[in-house]
Amino acid sequence: MAGLTLTKGSNLSLTKTDPGLNKVHVGLGWDPRTTTGDQFDLDASALLLGADGKVRSSADFIFYNQPAAADGSVVHKGDNRSGEGDGDDEVIAIELSAVGSDVERIVFVVSIDQAESRRQNFGQVRAAYCRVVNHETDAEVVRYDLSEDAAPETCMIFSELYRHNGEWKFKAVGQGYATGLAGIASDFGVQLG
Repeated sequence: MAGLTLTKGSNLSLTKTDPGLNKVHVGLGWDPRTTTGDQFDLDASALLLGADGKVRSSADFIFYNQPAAADGSVVHKGDNRSGEGDGDDEVIAIELSAVGSDVERIVFVVSIDQAESRRQNFGQVRAAYCRVVNHETDAEVVRYDLSEDAAPETCMIFSELYRHNGEWKFKAVGQGYATGLAGIASDFGVQLG
């Protein structure tokens, strides 16, 4: 059974849509357009944010080189370097009940590795999506298919999970960043380097 498909800016209560939902996989997928033959590598990451909209520490930036939150509530399942094949290209697993009570949002970001040197951007990506899957039933709860209106950007916030009045909600964001992953990390308080 396919889940609901949202448009940019809309949200959905996961708690009401799938009562008892706890363990989820956030699947992110894309296909590179045919380009000059250069490798095309997109990377998914997650940022755990507090009430101030910032990470509590750099340990709240989950990506292929730091694949798990300190409490184990959010785990990056590995780096796909090509986007080839069907299904999710990268998956971030979350145990909602284990996420620290001081985390209000989990933001999901996809960036293009070596975008500047390879002259690549999201205008060269097609069929990009983000979806939430119930880990217990393998059913897709909600999905967001990105439109191609972020052509010059090299990094994008795909979606977020957030708490509101005791519920977990999913929001389709689709916000591009021309400053890349470093810009997003800086905006959310991650100390790089």
